[in-house]
Amino acid sequence: MQKTFPDNFLWGGATAANQCEGAWNMDGKGESTADHMTGGSRTTPRKFTKNINPAYSYPSHTAIEHYKHYREDIALFAEMGFKSYRLSIAWSRIFPNGDDTEPNQAGIHFYCSLFEECLKYGIEPVVTLSHYEMPYALAEKYNGWAGREVIQFFERYCETVFKAYDGLVKYWLTFNEINMLTMALGETLAGGILPAQEETIFSFQPSNDNAQMRFQALHHQFIASAKAVKIAHEINPDNRVGCMIAGMCGYPYSPNPDDLLAVQKSWQRGTYYCGDVQVRGEYPAFAERMWEEMGITLQWKENDGAILKAGCVDYYAFSYYASSCISTDKDILAKNTGNMLMGVPNPYLKASDWGWTIDAKGLRYYLNELYGRYRIPMMIVENGLGAIDTLEPDGSIHDPYRIDYLREHVIQMGEAVRDGVDLIGYTMWGCIDIISASTGEMLKRYGFIYVNRDDEGNGSMERYKKDSFYWYKKCIASNGTDLD
Repeated sequence: MQKTFPDNFLWGGATAANQCEGAWNMDGKGESTADHMTGGSRTTPRKFTKNINPAYSYPSHTAIEHYKHYREDIALFAEMGFKSYRLSIAWSRIFPNGDDTEPNQAGIHFYCSLFEECLKYGIEPVVTLSHYEMPYALAEKYNGWAGREVIQFFERYCETVFKAYDGLVKYWLTFNEINMLTMALGETLAGGILPAQEETIFSFQPSNDNAQMRFQALHHQFIASAKAVKIAHEINPDNRVGCMIAGMCGYPYSPNPDDLLAVQKSWQRGTYYCGDVQVRGEYPAFAERMWEEMGITLQWKENDGAILKAGCVDYYAFSYYASSCISTDKDILAKNTGNMLMGVPNPYLKASDWGWTIDAKGLRYYLNELYGRYRIPMMIVENGLGAIDTLEPDGSIHDPYRIDYLREHVIQMGEAVRDGVDLIGYTMWGCIDIISASTGEMLKRYGFIYVNRDDEGNGSMERYKKDSFYWYKKCIASNGTDLD
């Protein structure tokens, strides 16, 4: 493979606080919405419970104990040659209730130590401010992001961490996969909007329920994100703040023009709606008709437009795992009633054990589409394969399927760079095994590093290097040219 990646390319890996840290109520940390998510599996969906039920397992409470093991874990990242580590700050570790007037100093100190540990090895932290969690007290008091009051508390949080970690962190992301709020799936997960029932099943089925509330909450997040960008730049002009959007690359299932139009709508709602606001500072032209068809009337304040325009992001970060096929044929849809977030099966592509289509060329296509529209630096901050790994008696883990997946995606990343895309970094998702956000299980493993923990919370928490660990080390050392 020809040399394509720039010399300063940010190779690395990614995690999220609620999926790896544990220590959910230690050292002054308050409850987050993620702490109210139960475990699940491929066949049993996760639940959100308003109260912590001792009969249930809540995987974020322990996770992989990264809170205790971060020095060991970062040393392993450094051994692979990481140039960057994408992680998130647990908001409720800094402000336990969200609306506190003073931050929790133990939380401030923890992340300071973590960032210093990264920099010791020359690893650049890429830090997400809100990754599918918010202080639970804010969800209770204001119905999460549906309440505009939350913006001021997010501003205080951002200013606090930007100042506390000035000189330690340069790359920031505001909201993880912010576009999930365009779907019912994101209502509680991304928006902190509490359901009416005590217990609610976490569903991947698409729905337009509560669209008014969700899109209003999303507008509040756009305002908060724009204000965060402005604050970051004022504190240090060298700060770089990006958006983070879930990659939704859809194809028409057939040449039927109805399928093509359905795909266009999917791109508009799933990708461009959020991208246009955060990159261009304004809602796209198609928004008004979309709002009308969905019965949405956004509540604005007079200067909201100016705030959005003044808070455009510096780079575009996104996750990419799979592509989807979209059909308008009722007979085809009737035969495929499973995880419709992934669309109908693509006859030309294979899928993972969890039904996620494996499509490396789709990543090249997606990068070209995004860069052609926005022309700002791109960063892939999540990409990887969830699979069942086996720990052998000798401590080895053989995962050629993961190496194959990553090799093909790195090749297509290189092709996109040759196409002219300004790609600045790649942080593979779940670089160490963590709790799955979609299913709440450990069985679905992504990492280069195996963590000895099972779905029941049993295990030594010992870390083991998988075969993919050594492959990625070689990939980074060669700057993406040695992929054998």
